[in-house]
Amino acid sequence: MQKYSHLFSPIKIGETTVKNRIFMPPISTNLADKGYVTDTLVEHYAARAKGGVGLIVTEVTTVEPVYTYLPGDMSICDDSYIPGWKKLTDAVHKYGAKILPQLFHPAYMAFPIPGTPRLIAPSNVGPAYAKEAPRPVTIPELKVIIKQFGEAALRIKKAGGDGVEIHAAHAHGLLGGFLSPLYNKRTDEYGGDINGRLKLTLEVIEEVRKICGKDFIIDVRISGDEYCDGGLNLNDGIYIAKQLEKAGADMIHVSGGTTIMRGSSIPAPGTKQGSHAKLAEEIKKHTSIPIATVGRITEPWIADELIANGKADICMIGRANLCDPEFANKAEKGMDKDIRPCIGCLRCLNGIMFGKRVACTINPSLEIDNEDTIKQSNTKKRILVIGGGPAGMEAAYVAKKRGHDVVLCDKNEELGGLMKLASVPIAKQDLAKVTQYMVRKLEEAGVEIRLNCEVNKNMLQNEFADYEVVMSNGASPVVIQPFTTFKHWATADDILGGKAFPGRRIVVIGGGSVGCETADYLAPLVYDRLPRDRKVTVIEMAPEVMSTESGPGRSLLVQRMMKKGIELICNAKVEKVEENKIYYSINGETHCISDADTLIFAVGYRPDKALADTLNELKITYHTIGDANSVGTIQDAIHAGYDLAKEL
Repeated sequence: MQKYSHLFSPIKIGETTVKNRIFMPPISTNLADKGYVTDTLVEHYAARAKGGVGLIVTEVTTVEPVYTYLPGDMSICDDSYIPGWKKLTDAVHKYGAKILPQLFHPAYMAFPIPGTPRLIAPSNVGPAYAKEAPRPVTIPELKVIIKQFGEAALRIKKAGGDGVEIHAAHAHGLLGGFLSPLYNKRTDEYGGDINGRLKLTLEVIEEVRKICGKDFIIDVRISGDEYCDGGLNLNDGIYIAKQLEKAGADMIHVSGGTTIMRGSSIPAPGTKQGSHAKLAEEIKKHTSIPIATVGRITEPWIADELIANGKADICMIGRANLCDPEFANKAEKGMDKDIRPCIGCLRCLNGIMFGKRVACTINPSLEIDNEDTIKQSNTKKRILVIGGGPAGMEAAYVAKKRGHDVVLCDKNEELGGLMKLASVPIAKQDLAKVTQYMVRKLEEAGVEIRLNCEVNKNMLQNEFADYEVVMSNGASPVVIQPFTTFKHWATADDILGGKAFPGRRIVVIGGGSVGCETADYLAPLVYDRLPRDRKVTVIEMAPEVMSTESGPGRSLLVQRMMKKGIELICNAKVEKVEENKIYYSINGETHCISDADTLIFAVGYRPDKALADTLNELKITYHTIGDANSVGTIQDAIHAGYDLAKEL
């Protein structure tokens, strides 16, 4: 009996049968060229189709030429785009998958490219980050836009597409904005009550169906609940879904939240899987067409459970299919442990607004040329990798896949490096799965792993004399020596690694990710001023904590710290530390903390140069990667290991 029989049963969407219930939702890639499909974009989606996905909904595809959503997004606004789309649909159909573009008008959330006219919106209400209020779109303009949606859908049909998804979710773009009371303040026929706000979306569905016929899938994405005061709620979502079905929609893709309320539409790492499933479950009770759920569905078991338990008919699995294009095939074969784990970090979308292409922390190559297809080296080498953190593990694995003899040495009793410590704080537990996955890959590939093995000068001169060396021995936490006069101090790494234990009055120097995660980890789960609870203070020099981070993960972490009563002191510099006192200054005024019993350093990391000095002395060829080269993120480390090893 198949392990995930519910997930891998076929489903009929309108007149079309899809082979399984794993669908890929829209995720921006920035791989298009001025809206046109590129070969890289074809490879990207073909890899997921080959990996077993039943149906792909592409990223945002604009229906008219004036407004751009993102610089590298797709378009279908005239016939010149059809040939590229034909190439894409053919590539996806080759593997038995179906494909729909997500048709979209960005409206008040368009990218402000120079020369773009004033942005349009349901009303003169725009997002908080806008530089000017948008203008209300006129009814004659709406009639043109409705026709543009229909014409765009027809071009997709001509290109061999199986249908379209109409984006009306997240109070986002024109249709989502018209649906939401947050943005629609109109008093004409397209505003007022829910029927007025829904009118535009229903007319778009009507136009697409009239032009494209009944054998063309119409999927509509909505927020079943916008999770905020003044926005759509679940009652609205149920009613909207019923009207969409009556209007001829074949399927409803139920999301939640809004794009401007961080963490509501795209859930943060460490939060529950199936984040919007309750919305889909309720809407499913009141409709008869297939209902899809979405939101942090990263493992096959939860997807199968959601379907088996009647929460939804379909699971939209996005980030996990980015992380591992073979997610569906591996799940179908019951190879759960071989699925590259998605940690939900959202670094895949970090640079999208700035024109950077989609990326993944755990998967260094998202396209067809990847770890599994990497070419053998023409010259077989003996490779010594020193340090078993993420950079070293990735380099050792890829080097072995290329046919080299590889020895990986680590001075610790387990592999993982700082990634093991990074999995300790709240909401970071998925990193433990990454370490587990990478160790398993190394063992299966046959890499020789030596633990509790600190490589020294003698070993380099003798046993490893003819080896090419990859130095990935990481970095050590910075300790401000004059401040070690305090009675009890430790680094954040000491605390997270269980090497030190704090008292009840804790001061953390450094409000970056490590400092904030450590403070969150140490603070009481409930802030109720219980006398024996810990009191945690974070002192940060920058104007705000975690100033280099963005996204829902940062947002939820800061919200937790505030709810737990953690004191966040910014624009502050620790000037002096005595045995029992910590002095800091803000705007030239000095303050003293006299009741602290523990001082924690979270002020960055510094590579250890001793090994490099030894290698230089011995004139041994070596490469430096990961934190040993430049302190960065786990993504930086894994990508550096991959990039180096594929060239060895």
